[in-house]
Amino acid sequence: MKTIKIMIALLMLLAINKASAQQITNVEMQVTGLTCSMCSQATEKSLRTLPYISEVTPDLNRNLFVLTFKKGEAVSFDQLNKKVQDAGFSVGKLEATINFNQAQIDDNGQAIVGTNVYRFANAKSKVLNGPVKVSVIDKNFISNSAFKQKASTVKFDSYASGMGVVNGKKTRIYHLSI
Repeated sequence: MKTIKIMIALLMLLAINKASAQQITNVEMQVTGLTCSMCSQATEKSLRTLPYISEVTPDLNRNLFVLTFKKGEAVSFDQLNKKVQDAGFSVGKLEATINFNQAQIDDNGQAIVGTNVYRFANAKSKVLNGPVKVSVIDKNFISNSAFKQKASTVKFDSYASGMGVVNGKKTRIYHLSI
């Protein structure tokens, strides 16, 4: 009987965890430096090696890749950036649609969502629910000139490095704009 109660409790915890999970559903990523279809194919091939990507749709006219992710899989913006760099190019812009589930942005613009820490440049004291389109404004996710311009207005101490101390641990912090 005790074993059954423990099993039921574990199943309930798993169900609650799945229901509360945040999901990055897709990304529109502009890649700079592409000059031909072979460049685009190299980038697409590199991105497809990530296990959480379900679909890559290139738009050669705009040097844009639309990435769709497998449901329930954790997505890393840094890994996406690395795959583009491995192909010999750089990310000029990254916009993601994140399906939030009652994510609380505190008075400082920070939200801890699962294992990700987000700092919002233009949102504070707000609850995010449902799909929200965000722009990643960190270095290596926007152009150098755009980063310099944002650095003069974004007042987070973690903005220049992308790292900060959260709950006593050095943590990767993604800076976003809604």
